[in-house]
Amino acid sequence: MADLLGPTDVRTLAESLGTAPTKKWGQNFVVDSGTVRRIVRVAGVQPGDHVVEVGPGLGSLTLALLEAGAWVTAVEIDPTLAAALPDTVARRASAEAERFTVINDDALRVDALPGAGPEAGPPSALVANLPYNVSVPVILHFLETFPALQRVLVMVQAEVADRLAAPPGSRTYGIPSAKANWYCDVRRAGDVGRAVFWPVPRVDSALVLMERREPPVTTVSREEVFAVVDAAFAQRRKALRGALSGIAGSAARSEEALRAAGIDPLTRGEQLRIEDFSRIAEQLAALD
Repeated sequence: MADLLGPTDVRTLAESLGTAPTKKWGQNFVVDSGTVRRIVRVAGVQPGDHVVEVGPGLGSLTLALLEAGAWVTAVEIDPTLAAALPDTVARRASAEAERFTVINDDALRVDALPGAGPEAGPPSALVANLPYNVSVPVILHFLETFPALQRVLVMVQAEVADRLAAPPGSRTYGIPSAKANWYCDVRRAGDVGRAVFWPVPRVDSALVLMERREPPVTTVSREEVFAVVDAAFAQRRKALRGALSGIAGSAARSEEALRAAGIDPLTRGEQLRIEDFSRIAEQLAALD
């Protein structure tokens, strides 16, 4: 088994590198080995899986993923941490080191994941403790860029977890919920206490499990559907007739498209499924 990082290990390692968690990159390092093993278990990671990890930090979750037998490609924006990770893996999981690769880059710009080895195949899972400030953009970017990803298990701010997993009609349903549902079935997969982090955050965290499914069948592009989603929630208290008037050209054209899609023009965006947004996008395209 890998020699996982505990609270003292994390602080000692950070001190040896002359670094500490920064607000700039939204860093909160996990210091509890039970938590990282729980994440790996809930993610369903199996030996031989190729997992991409975003924001590995000092390597707490990385070591648990390697312990489970996965190939791990880690994407780390912090150059100091990215440079130190291979040594941490070599010292604490030497037998698994050949299955580890780190990429020093911004996860929002990554469009290829080389280095895991041909036997690993493309990544089938994203498992990560995501920085709170970029969690939704990172998830959506990876789902769009890497279609081989079949599962996503992320630890995020509890409020973000609620938004991602919210069903239509709920108070927290919005842009993240609708767009995530284009790609995946989404559910909350458990709460995480604040004490497992260093520094201890001022907000609660939660796990979100996302399992890939086919997107809605539609004659328009994902970008066109997402434009409708963005417009519908830009002023979420507005009825769709008014909310979509900007992209439709007028409220009258918006109403025409909505009625053709079988949707009451006075409905609000929070009531609609991603399939409904797709139908609206088709009808808006038909007006042109």
